[in-house]
Amino acid sequence: MSWLPKSPKARRRLILVAAIAPVLALAVALTLWGLRGQVVYFYSPSDLAARPPETGQPLRLGGLVEAGSVSRDAAGHILFGVTDGAAEVQVVYDGALPDLFREGQGVVVEGRLETSGRFRADQVLAKHDETYMPREVADALKKQGVWREGEAS
Repeated sequence: MSWLPKSPKARRRLILVAAIAPVLALAVALTLWGLRGQVVYFYSPSDLAARPPETGQPLRLGGLVEAGSVSRDAAGHILFGVTDGAAEVQVVYDGALPDLFREGQGVVVEGRLETSGRFRADQVLAKHDETYMPREVADALKKQGVWREGEAS
């Protein structure tokens, strides 16, 4: 076998690496396969408009609560719009809103996009103090040109 090193020490190392590499690759593949359903992607309203994900895929939507958009329908669902200044997504939520939730403030909602184009939220996260905004939301607002300097850090 001419491809094996002549040194017994180097030969043992090569055999050890050759035995460990497939086991390590299998462990990484199984880990990634097991976590595939746990991945939650972040989208801004403009991202959703440009390239909508599959219906029912779990995702996070971030932006500002559209002024004048918060209401309740006849069934008691809370309806509001999330915007990044360029696009708006209608959100439907069943449950209690956080105390700091209000129009014009930053929000991140977790849930799924429905076939109708509305976003069904399972959880609503509002900013927790006067200067906080999730980095993804701030970056998306800066990209859209609607970021107000000094609004959040």
